[in-house]
Amino acid sequence: MNLAKRVKALTPSSTLAITAKANALKAEGHDVIALGAGEPDFNTPIHIIEHAEKAMREGGTKYTPAGGLLQLKNSIVRKLQQDQQLEYDPSEVIVTTGAKHALYSLFQVLLDEGDEVIVPTPYWVSYPEQVKLAGGKPVLVEGKEENGFKITPDQLEKSISENTKAMIINSPSNPTGAIYSEEELEALGKVCVEHDILIVSDEIYEKLTYFGEKHTSIAQLSEEIKKRTMIINGVSKSHSMTGWRIGYAVGDRDIIQAMTNLASHSTSNPTSIAQYGAIAAYDGPQEPLQEMKEAFEGRLNKVYDELVQIPGFKCEKPKGAFYLFPNVTEAVRLTRFESVDKWVEAILEYEKVALVPGSGFGSPDNVRLSYATSLEVLEEALDRIRSFMEKHQK
Repeated sequence: MNLAKRVKALTPSSTLAITAKANALKAEGHDVIALGAGEPDFNTPIHIIEHAEKAMREGGTKYTPAGGLLQLKNSIVRKLQQDQQLEYDPSEVIVTTGAKHALYSLFQVLLDEGDEVIVPTPYWVSYPEQVKLAGGKPVLVEGKEENGFKITPDQLEKSISENTKAMIINSPSNPTGAIYSEEELEALGKVCVEHDILIVSDEIYEKLTYFGEKHTSIAQLSEEIKKRTMIINGVSKSHSMTGWRIGYAVGDRDIIQAMTNLASHSTSNPTSIAQYGAIAAYDGPQEPLQEMKEAFEGRLNKVYDELVQIPGFKCEKPKGAFYLFPNVTEAVRLTRFESVDKWVEAILEYEKVALVPGSGFGSPDNVRLSYATSLEVLEEALDRIRSFMEKHQK
């Protein structure tokens, strides 16, 4: 059976691939440390679990509107007003099966064949693939390491063509942890306004910022920028609800309606029980978020200091998310491997530590390490990497 061309063109997710390899080794009895997964190691806060259970017992197990429960949309509207001072109507919100699905649906309703979307590199692995699935063309613009992995207005301007439909911004970033300043966002936003380009603002890591840094949504910076911005977010990272699969998109009412129409013929609706959990996430106590954030910041400080002492590792200290993204080209050279990808495979084979090669993020000189696991496990992983470097230097 011949598969559709759009599926044949897909590149498998590097994060899921490395996780699958690590799980296979674990199943064989190996002591594997997996630093590839992009999810908090904390359980979902208990008040969210209890609210979802209560909803189930009270009959909240039926179909909901395709675009999500009105009660949850209202919770999202209140959250945006409280956190970003942004005013939206519930009709400008769609609840989706995770933030990834919000992005997928957005590109499906936005792009025609040949439309271009500007994707800064390093990028989250699914951005280019989702653009291609919608018939669009991802235009990669390098966020240079010396600029903190962030693109400039000049780079953006030069990448725009008559086919440019949208630009993606991800701050804090997966995989780099980089955060765009208010001034940097405003400069990029002005270029998009000038060329009438939609801004797709992926803000899934907004709650995970460190060292006094605060998240700014690009939609906050002017009414003109807000009109051209689609905010993508969800509860997966902020409330440790990765498996609940609740995300949302907020923005232009016509785009939201088109996404809702698409949902009515695809998912029907996000899981009702998970939606009730998300209501509790936004309307309930927020202390668990702060506790998780403080734990991540403590791990980052400890692990970063140790990581940069490993021979051949060069790393910008991130200010958000829960990833380190070191440049390891010198480490690869010291151990005489052909590429970073081969080096990563060798570390998994010899030391049973699973890292994610940067090639999957459009940055082949780097690797991604998640510190969303215990400090004890992280220190053991670094010990193994250090041992690998000692054994393989020639």
